[in-house]
Amino acid sequence: MEGRVKPKGSSRSMPGAAVLFRGPVEPVVFLANFAVVLQGPLTTQYLWHRFSTELGYNGTRHRGNCGNQSADPVMQEVETLTSHWTLYMNLGGFLVGLFWSTLLGAWSDRVGRRPLLVLSSLGLLVQVVVYIFVVQLQLHVGFFVLGRALCALLGDFNGLLAASFASVADVSSKHSRTFRMALLEACIGVAGTLASLLGGHWLRAQGYANPFWLALALLIVLTLYAAFCFGETVKDPKSTRLFTLRHHRSIVRLYAVPAPEKSRKHLALYSLAIFVVITVHFGAQDIMTLYELSTPLCWDSKLVGYGSAAQHIPYLTSLVGLKLLQYCLADTWVAEIGLFFNILAMVVFAFATTTPLMFTGYGLLFLSLMITPVIRAKLSKLVSESEHGALFSAVACVNSLAMLVASSVFNSLYPATLNFMKGFPFLLGAGLLFIPAILIGVLEKAIPHPEFQQFPQSS
Repeated sequence: MEGRVKPKGSSRSMPGAAVLFRGPVEPVVFLANFAVVLQGPLTTQYLWHRFSTELGYNGTRHRGNCGNQSADPVMQEVETLTSHWTLYMNLGGFLVGLFWSTLLGAWSDRVGRRPLLVLSSLGLLVQVVVYIFVVQLQLHVGFFVLGRALCALLGDFNGLLAASFASVADVSSKHSRTFRMALLEACIGVAGTLASLLGGHWLRAQGYANPFWLALALLIVLTLYAAFCFGETVKDPKSTRLFTLRHHRSIVRLYAVPAPEKSRKHLALYSLAIFVVITVHFGAQDIMTLYELSTPLCWDSKLVGYGSAAQHIPYLTSLVGLKLLQYCLADTWVAEIGLFFNILAMVVFAFATTTPLMFTGYGLLFLSLMITPVIRAKLSKLVSESEHGALFSAVACVNSLAMLVASSVFNSLYPATLNFMKGFPFLLGAGLLFIPAILIGVLEKAIPHPEFQQFPQSS
């Protein structure tokens, strides 16, 4: 569909950049998420083993002997340090990204999506270079925080997603937009699954360094693709200043200024719904690797890789489920079904003490990711085409805030509840998911404008 957009003005958005061919945005998301997911569990495991070495913790982690270590204070200190430094890394990135992602997303409405894609790709590239130095030279783990902050300064993965979803909204019709959003999220899932499977096996075979070098190579390819191959979807990009309050004002206007084509209340409530969903998703994901590494599961890197892959399979299964369910159900009911399975999985994780039970929880997530494409599509139908960048930068801001809250709450709550219920954060997540379930149902009942009507589903 991107091929139908005329390249008028695209050269002004990236001076001197010659477009080799007009490629879609999906490869950008695929390569970026492959690199991000490849680094995530590896970084957590690196912190675990780094602190274990520094504290002299050498307890065996085979599952048969793991139960005897539940009261080991050194192991609990390793868990706490790992959890806290994960929190510091996320704080460093999210606090910087909270301002910059909104600025850059609204800026892309005028200059085009390509500049933001290139900047965000460069940010991810800088981050992995810093990580490589830390691993290779055994630098202080505080440099991980520096890498995250530098990445956020250039847009981070949230900025890249904002430009990508805005690009899809630019070229898709309203009745096909939900599926197009889900297709883009499926690219995230496939990349995450492959990266997780590869990362776990590669770590066991060759250690931490080589997977980070692969991430570096992929991000170089990604940056070149975004700069020279991506087909610009903004019809008439224009040069404009980056450092101006006008970009932030355009986001404020989305929620503060009445307009015939949008409802401020609905924009705010759908934003709240996606905020809670992302908070639970990333909060659970943030502590999942640590939960699996420690007692009573005591997984090794291979099982952690399988678990991380299982977390990403729902991106693909949810795409198939959404497409099938759209033939007989409205998008709202599709989202409610996804929330139901998400809640159920969180409860299973909370009480999982064996590997089969953990994978049962992962299996229950198979339709859990139908929620976010439905909400993103509903949000995009509430604004004009010229506001897509501002909207998805606002959603990126919501993402950043949700990830900040998730990291703060879940990484603080996890060590605090180790002694009485290790899985309590997952129970909290299950309870929080009732909020978007209620909001989406209420919003469906209060339809104020024609654009809220269910469009015929595309085949």
